[in-house]
Amino acid sequence: MTHDPTGAAQPARPSNWNLPNALTTLRIVLVPFFGWALLVDGGDSVLWRTVAWVIFAVAMITDKIDGDIARARNLVTDFGKIADPIADKAITGMAFIGLAIVGDVWWWVAILVLVREWSVTLLRLSVAKHVVIAAKQSGKIKTALQGVALGTLALPLLQVGDVVGWLETPGLVLFYVAQVGLAAAVAMTVWSGYEFYRDLYRQRHVLRATADA
Repeated sequence: MTHDPTGAAQPARPSNWNLPNALTTLRIVLVPFFGWALLVDGGDSVLWRTVAWVIFAVAMITDKIDGDIARARNLVTDFGKIADPIADKAITGMAFIGLAIVGDVWWWVAILVLVREWSVTLLRLSVAKHVVIAAKQSGKIKTALQGVALGTLALPLLQVGDVVGWLETPGLVLFYVAQVGLAAAVAMTVWSGYEFYRDLYRQRHVLRATADA
């Protein structure tokens, strides 16, 4: 227990050395390995794209787990608040860039999403002490859609037919289904970004009005 200036007892702050932060750090460490596996042989390696999918799946699962553990065990730390969103954007950003490099995602889509994601993340962190923008349902839907679409596209859907002939058509169908899912993810990414900037403007306007009163 610690004490505030009035002498009242305050709960001890959790240490940064905890399981949720370790999982967050793991996600950051996995980013370059994921990117490398995705790009082996120009993205045409069935084996390494499968490995990339496994790495991406692990990252997405740990993203869910570390948040649940941190809230359940009261292990939310300043490090986690900063590192967690950075880890999320790093792995999805690497997926967009890697898939754009191998030609499975248009570059303008990758750039649009990256600009939205990093601008919102950095702005949210920079104003966190003064303005708190609560996470909206659209943001959660966006994250889920991105995870499913990017994870599916990381698979060797267009290459697997060269190894197992009868999988060529299913792979092609799943590829285009994933593209539709990605389009929905991009639309939700733009919408949730609009909601963030709208709410930020409203809150800052209220703060200025309060300060002038």
